[in-house]
Amino acid sequence: MTWWLPIAAGAPLLLLLFVAGLPAFVCFLILNLIGLLALTGTAGFGMFANSMFTTATNGTLAAVPLFILMGEIMFRSGAMKTLFDSLDRLVGQIRGRQFVLCILLSAILGALSGAAMAVAGLLGRSLFPTMVQRGYDRRLSAGTIMAGACLDPIIPPSVLAVIIATIANVSPASMLIAGILPGLLLMGMFLVYVVGRVWLDPSLAPDSMVDIADRNREGTKSAAVLRMVPCLFVFFMVMGLIMLGVATPTEAAATGVFGALIVSIYYGGLSRSMIWESAESAATITCLLLVIMCSAVMFSQLLTYTGAAQRLGEIVAALALPAPLMLFALIALPFVLEMMFLDAIAIMLVLIPIYQPLLKLYGFHEIWFWTLFLVITVVGGLTPPFGYVLFAMKSAAPEVPTTEIFSASWPFVWIIVLGLVVMALFPPIVTFLPDLMAPR
Repeated sequence: MTWWLPIAAGAPLLLLLFVAGLPAFVCFLILNLIGLLALTGTAGFGMFANSMFTTATNGTLAAVPLFILMGEIMFRSGAMKTLFDSLDRLVGQIRGRQFVLCILLSAILGALSGAAMAVAGLLGRSLFPTMVQRGYDRRLSAGTIMAGACLDPIIPPSVLAVIIATIANVSPASMLIAGILPGLLLMGMFLVYVVGRVWLDPSLAPDSMVDIADRNREGTKSAAVLRMVPCLFVFFMVMGLIMLGVATPTEAAATGVFGALIVSIYYGGLSRSMIWESAESAATITCLLLVIMCSAVMFSQLLTYTGAAQRLGEIVAALALPAPLMLFALIALPFVLEMMFLDAIAIMLVLIPIYQPLLKLYGFHEIWFWTLFLVITVVGGLTPPFGYVLFAMKSAAPEVPTTEIFSASWPFVWIIVLGLVVMALFPPIVTFLPDLMAPR
């Protein structure tokens, strides 16, 4: 069979399935089954079952349900309220302090869960009404919450980073560690933007004295820091052990769950119902992700079987594009696809198998490139009209018009793109910490 025929037939079919409104994993399952029938007949079903079993039992992916469970326990244990109150006490007397609080809180939540939609929904329900009530600009408030939530899949522990590492066959530990400095860079850029906006237009935020009039004033700042220490302990139980070379990502995720249980006892949130609800939610999300991963691996195997991935790589290499131009094209393509209809997971399924041979041809640092890829796929969650963070914010704040949510997101989309350019120009921002990581 001609190598381009499966792509020419599969792309319109995949587009049709997406337009029909089917979930991404269902679309790829259908495409994989049809591809197997067309290429190998019914004999291919054995290969399909074996591929699914091998992927689902991959030890690396055991970190995914554990990270999700850890985040669920932290969300339901009362730790989030303690973090919010402590940060509220620590943030100084500055105009626009709720914007600063939102971004800092999002970064900390990212270090404890990595679930952008959950954080957008949480802050949309809890922080957003308070900000509007205190006189903060509604559009900038919504944008800040959504942008802060998008930090979560970048700052480790990140489920998306583990998924990318598994599909691309790179070190999950290095992928997780690589997200720390990029996440902090983007957090800093968000802070500069919101503080600058308020400085240029003070009407966007109330007077600082009015803003702190009803904040939590219990205890000293030292006591607020101490209340946050247990949450930092959980972060060390995960990322600290990975960086020290003491544990693999899967082992660190298990210790993170143990740490989350200890913290829930400390905050008084541990109960049988809390553990059951956390486990149920984690199991549901994990099942969906495992089906997606199985579909991704099968899709990659089909591309390899037909020779399409290799042939596409040869055609691109024959163009002899300069490395900077090739990097721009590889990063711009997922951004364009996200603006159309594909979500982050679907883009990973399609592009990672095609990109792998190109990285070897151009000699790009794999951890560096896949971290850039992670950042640009996260942008899709914030990009209208199909960003998942936009929908999470809309469900948490139904009174805000969709057009206003869309317009609130765009400034932060371009800030993330600017941050991506900085990371591309200065690779050590991404590679410095993974290179320091102790071998194991």
